[in-house]
Amino acid sequence: MHPIERLRYVARASGVDQAVLVRETAQALAAFHDDPAGLVAACRRIVDRHPTSGPLWWLCARVLTSPEGRREAWQAVDDIDSDPTGSELAFALPEDGTVCVIGWPELVGEALPRRGDVEVLAVDVLGEGSGLVRRLQQAGIDALEVPPAGLAAAVVHAEVVVLEAVACGPSGFVGVSGSYAAAAVAQAAEVPVWLTVGAGRLLPARMWEALATRWAIRPTDPWDLDEEVVPLSLVDQVCGPAGLETSAEALRRTDCPVAPELFDPGNAPGTFRQ
Repeated sequence: MHPIERLRYVARASGVDQAVLVRETAQALAAFHDDPAGLVAACRRIVDRHPTSGPLWWLCARVLTSPEGRREAWQAVDDIDSDPTGSELAFALPEDGTVCVIGWPELVGEALPRRGDVEVLAVDVLGEGSGLVRRLQQAGIDALEVPPAGLAAAVVHAEVVVLEAVACGPSGFVGVSGSYAAAAVAQAAEVPVWLTVGAGRLLPARMWEALATRWAIRPTDPWDLDEEVVPLSLVDQVCGPAGLETSAEALRRTDCPVAPELFDPGNAPGTFRQ
């Protein structure tokens, strides 16, 4: 496939795993190694089309700030493919515990089948929870589908609420719609909230603000979106490649450089309304 066609495919793609997006984007961007202006334009197009994908911001920032952009792109793919977050989460989950999840989170969904001693309450937001339940039951996991109206009851019944961020920064994270409600109910009920933040999803302040600014100016009403921004203050612990730790500890581990080329000149970082 011609790199321009591949770029169009990535720009149009939705509903696919972040690892797939990173791999396809890296292959498309590698073709621009001798065209700096084209590379910048391609990266801007990608983040404009996928404004909430932390891994794509991370990939584009690494490529744009590296003297060896092609090599950096493939190193990012390797980093995503070798991400130990799922294994770390499976290890950290409470023994014989009841876990509440929202929808079908990518990394959490990979971790749960590795633990045969947990009960999973999957809230069926966006029609995804039922699919996760079927997969878990096939793996011998005790899993129950919970309708969206039962979100609060499921949270209160759980020992831990495990959410997933597609992007995370110092003040908040992007999660599937329903994450904010689940985290708020959990805090009120004193149920721990864990946030799963895989490789490439943790951004420094300026990159997070640039991402959040693009998200905030979407023309769609916020209640019609599939994702939402949740304050990081509602999270008790973060599970990432280094395992379970506090938010402050996790934020010190971000490996995403700052690439001003990705900032929208008309909506500079710092204007995000949360």
